[in-house]
Amino acid sequence: MKLSKTERQSKPANLHRSLTLELVRVTERAAVAAAAWRGKGDEKAADDAAVLAMKEELDQVGISGRIVIGEGEQNECDNLYIGQAVGAGTGPEVDIAVDPLEGVTLCAKNQPDSLVVLAMAERGGLLNVARNVYMHKIAIGADYAPGVVHIDASATDNVTELAKAKGVPLSEITAIVLDRPRHAGLIEELRTTGVAVKLISDGDIAGVIHAVNTGDTGIDIYLGSGGAPEGVLAAAALRCIGGQMQGKLILDTPDKRLRAKEMGIEDPNRVYDVTELAAGDVLVAATGVTDGSLLEGVRIGRNSLVTSTIVMRSWSQTVRWIKAQHAR
Repeated sequence: MKLSKTERQSKPANLHRSLTLELVRVTERAAVAAAAWRGKGDEKAADDAAVLAMKEELDQVGISGRIVIGEGEQNECDNLYIGQAVGAGTGPEVDIAVDPLEGVTLCAKNQPDSLVVLAMAERGGLLNVARNVYMHKIAIGADYAPGVVHIDASATDNVTELAKAKGVPLSEITAIVLDRPRHAGLIEELRTTGVAVKLISDGDIAGVIHAVNTGDTGIDIYLGSGGAPEGVLAAAALRCIGGQMQGKLILDTPDKRLRAKEMGIEDPNRVYDVTELAAGDVLVAATGVTDGSLLEGVRIGRNSLVTSTIVMRSWSQTVRWIKAQHAR
């Protein structure tokens, strides 16, 4: 949801704008570390390298941060676990959501759209979800009236209403969906309506962003289920660039429901919109690891490295594209 000029001027900027460049440094360093493992077939090594680099750089930032979405629970990983304190211990108290290597398989295979993503919000601004929880998601651009699509409606109803709102036949609507066996029925239903389907192997943060940037991508809607942490990160990005999204957690085991309750989620069937997934002043940075439709990957030369990053802020609705050269 975009803030009006009056709202932007009246709402205090709780995260200092200097932090945007600090976040860029964090995602750049993690992307460079992961890029050393592109195409080498070792997902764990690539992810471990990104995690360690991100943690080391985060601890240089002047914040009192805590990880609310990370690599897993404290007993599951050494760094960037849920609840871990990060930052130099000075400055604003913030919550941080990270995906140190979105698309680990893409990186290991040197395929498009592997990213490093980090979101920072005022304390309590990001929905806390466990790493192993999935989420039903639906996303469209900001130019439609609220209620055109709904996560509880069928795929057929959603694309039909979207086509009506856009004023085009169904054959001119394109949906983006993760290519997973669980989506076989969804894909068949969409194709039966006449909608075009773009399948992606990984990277549903980028997929959601593509769906709200229809003018640039030709994609009209994101549908399907994917990781809940990625859903929160995507929502944080949409707070900055605009777009509509709903998410519904898939708490399909007693352990997941119990952990969700411990993390403050009382209603397991609640439908969250963008502002409920990521609230308050939000900063988001993403750096490309491999070339993709959103960002270029790390360029490794004999004497230098080149990184491509997008950094966004919800309060000012600012989006910056930063191409940086680093000495090796």
